[in-house]
Amino acid sequence: MTTIGFVRHGVTAWNKEGRAQGNTDIPLDEEGIHMAERAATRIQNEEWDVIYTSPLIRAKKTAEIIAQKYPRVDFYEDKRLGEIGGGIIEGTTEEERIAKWGPAWRDLELGFEAEDVIISRGMSFIEEIKKKHLGQRVLVVSHGGFISRLLYTLVPDGEFSRDIGNTAITIVELKDDVNVCHLYNCMKHLEVKEVR
Repeated sequence: MTTIGFVRHGVTAWNKEGRAQGNTDIPLDEEGIHMAERAATRIQNEEWDVIYTSPLIRAKKTAEIIAQKYPRVDFYEDKRLGEIGGGIIEGTTEEERIAKWGPAWRDLELGFEAEDVIISRGMSFIEEIKKKHLGQRVLVVSHGGFISRLLYTLVPDGEFSRDIGNTAITIVELKDDVNVCHLYNCMKHLEVKEVR
């Protein structure tokens, strides 16, 4: 049995503007760094054996901030954990997409990464993790769209929103028969008032 803790990256300027990010390499803004620090503090007393991250800078920086709490834990980048490719909508807001392609823009061929490709790379990562880290606790820092699709595949009966919050923590236990989601989209670390 392997446990995976999914963490979405901290917030970026494009998140705040409602711009599709996809594979565009947008950094965390100051608030995003602060959010990552809060997430790191939230999980620092938990035992994690290894950390994997998407190579995109917003996820990698979030993972690096968390990894500072785990100096003896191995840290790896994996391209399979990157966000879903958004094609030519990357960098645009919903309003801009409607103006350019109409309200049914989601139904058009705009270069989105295919659903089966997303699931294939996600499950390829999961299967490798199950073999390499059997019985371990693996922290995975990635992206909202990717995490939500992978969750639906891992726990098909789960009731999940597609909207994973920035630095939200989700914990899934991978079992031989049925996977179990023990924590979903938890952002309590952002609610705690800081003592100054």
